[in-house]
Amino acid sequence: MRKILVIGSGKSSSYLLKYLSEKAVSEKLHITVGDIHLENVNKLIKNSKNVNTISLDVFNASSRSEVIKNADIVVSMLPARFHIEVAKDCVLYGKHMVTASYVSKEMQNLNDDAVKKGVILMNEIGVDPGIDHMSAMQVLNRVREDGGNIILFESFTGGLVAPESDNNLWNYKFTWNPRNVVTAGQGGAAKFLQEGTYKYIPYNRLFRRTEFLDIENFGRFEVYANRDSLKYQSVYGLNNIKTLYRGTMRRVGFSRAWNIFVTLGMTDDSYTIDDSENMSYRDFVNAFLPYSPSDSVELKLRHALKIDQDDIVWDKLVELDIFNANKRVKLQKATPAQILQKILMDSWTLAESDKDMIVMYHKFGYEKDGKKHQIDANMVVLGEDQTYTAMAKTVGLPVAMATLAILNGKINTPGVQIPITKEVYEPILNELKDFNISFNEKEVPYLGYNPLNN
Repeated sequence: MRKILVIGSGKSSSYLLKYLSEKAVSEKLHITVGDIHLENVNKLIKNSKNVNTISLDVFNASSRSEVIKNADIVVSMLPARFHIEVAKDCVLYGKHMVTASYVSKEMQNLNDDAVKKGVILMNEIGVDPGIDHMSAMQVLNRVREDGGNIILFESFTGGLVAPESDNNLWNYKFTWNPRNVVTAGQGGAAKFLQEGTYKYIPYNRLFRRTEFLDIENFGRFEVYANRDSLKYQSVYGLNNIKTLYRGTMRRVGFSRAWNIFVTLGMTDDSYTIDDSENMSYRDFVNAFLPYSPSDSVELKLRHALKIDQDDIVWDKLVELDIFNANKRVKLQKATPAQILQKILMDSWTLAESDKDMIVMYHKFGYEKDGKKHQIDANMVVLGEDQTYTAMAKTVGLPVAMATLAILNGKINTPGVQIPITKEVYEPILNELKDFNISFNEKEVPYLGYNPLNN
């Protein structure tokens, strides 16, 4: 039996475990799932053959190293910051590892030792990063092999609520880590290329510089820029490209309303609020507004931000119940971002019957035989329920498929990897089609770069 160790069993693990357990007999696999909390995973693997669970504290070095030593390959589904200790053990004991998270500097530093040991450390093989890499490289390489010269690449992804569960004014609910939503875009200006010129959008302008796009059968979306669109420029082989832009998708109108929180300072995570545990939601809002002995919190906010009473943005704020004087924050020494997250979770937490949605869009512009061409490609994946979500499907399945491919010797390049080579992306993208994860691709007239037009 070939031994797979899965460390962590959070929300993204449902499809991963389902896929591996269904392959366990035919592929001669024994799957061990290690987590400090086993309630969720025991429900997921009920009656599964060749699957067992163990209580595992990943911070206990001796326990961690012992289970890694006994595995053939390790799948780390831990929060990103915890992968590195697992990866170090994998290199030490000569075990392959797969994770969906971004390659950190610490992970990259393991490359030389991993190569020497013949160990594959496969990263960024979830949805974004992951499916975005694989689907982009498939088209980029096909165009180049056909004699085309890439001049434009745009790529956008959104974790959103499915249309049937879209029932609030924001057209949004938390389908993944709420903290990442609240702090999105912080830490530096967004940077991208437009017609050969470097462009920058500071955080205080990020949500007012949006681009619109339409997805067939799903309507219109807006996009705000990722922090660094040029991160993968050389990795994708786009050193001479004119336009390169990556962003995050939301429904139209989200960003204008979200900018209210940015402008007030409610998304700041750099300091704590005094006596935060005793504040009401209304107190929290008032803390960012000027003092007035007579004006209400509502009036001060509308005046400060020039929001008309009949503006839909105002209705969105009211819907969140942020002016409630009875609801308490109940968080000690909390940052503004943490308090805002708690308030939003009251309204944006998915109900048991809600379903989520992943939307991805790529635009490729290229020159061939003196003419300019454009390819548009989009992918929409809908979740089944709160266990088998679209997010879990698009993260977990690529991870599982890569794990099995490494075990079977179909992926064999050692070192720190991301899925940008044909040996990785071709078979995985083909297999994902069996799970209704695929791109609708079409040639359209070349339009070039669409200005950030909102």
